[in-house]
Amino acid sequence: MKPHTGIRVTTLVLTGLVVLVLAWLVMRWVEGSGRSVPDPGWVGAAAMLFLGGGVLVAGWQVRRFRDGVGEATMSPLRAARTLVLGQAAALTGAALTGWYTAIVLVLLPAADIESQRDRIWPFALHAVVALALAVAGMVVQRWCRVRPRDEHDEDELDELNGHVEDR
Repeated sequence: MKPHTGIRVTTLVLTGLVVLVLAWLVMRWVEGSGRSVPDPGWVGAAAMLFLGGGVLVAGWQVRRFRDGVGEATMSPLRAARTLVLGQAAALTGAALTGWYTAIVLVLLPAADIESQRDRIWPFALHAVVALALAVAGMVVQRWCRVRPRDEHDEDELDELNGHVEDR
């Protein structure tokens, strides 16, 4: 059986595209019914930046431990939770990128009007921040990956097992 490699970029792209299509349909309906798309506010972008930074800090600590540089001990459960947090951030970032990009696409036909153009920029910024969150999650997933053993590691392990059996 092939070992699980984690979340793939194709999964993120498909997630973003599905959300983009669904959100575009919903937002076209909202705009078509005479209502306007609500402005995103800056709290959402700040929250995504905060989450991405926290995920990167947690992942960096796991990476340092994995490489033998960081803390003397780390719970395997903590490392696993950090991996799952990174994967969740990647999927969330992909979905939010699709959502905000769909809104930009709905508003784009009216971009020649200054007031509409001013509404597009916050959504575009949110899409970029959401993409950064997805990238941060993928980076953390990579940092949490245990490196495969090389032949030298296997020789040392066999040697240790031999000494233990001799006792």
